[in-house]
Amino acid sequence: MEVILLKKIDNLGGLGDRVVVKGGYGRNFLVPTGQAVSATPENLAAFEERRAELEKQAAQSLAVAESRKVQLEQLSIRIPCKAGDEGRLFGSVGTSDIAQAVHEAGIELAKQEVRLPQGALRVTGEYEVDLHLHTDVDAKLKLEIVPE
Repeated sequence: MEVILLKKIDNLGGLGDRVVVKGGYGRNFLVPTGQAVSATPENLAAFEERRAELEKQAAQSLAVAESRKVQLEQLSIRIPCKAGDEGRLFGSVGTSDIAQAVHEAGIELAKQEVRLPQGALRVTGEYEVDLHLHTDVDAKLKLEIVPE
């Protein structure tokens, strides 16, 4: 299935690119979420009319992500948790816990933007957590898990 991308998508293409994707991915994800339209002559003409508007929206979202990156990299979060004598947590600190702690500090962060490739954190200590704010913007957050 050939589609026209309405926004930049990691590992696929940028705004306005015509790409070939598997039918299910296009019909069930890209088109319903508004990230792409099927590549028909009518949709291509409609896209060209809207191109300037879409590029302006993309530039605005990139600028917002860059400003959030600056705020988040200056921030240091401290999360108190119940822990045993050796520093092992009774439970874990996951993406939603980190997002909520950042939200309480006054900055908006969705749990989908927090990246924990090794899974939830289960030991007290200091960590640098990766944040994926935009397709072009990644940030690092300083996190300290302390025992209660």
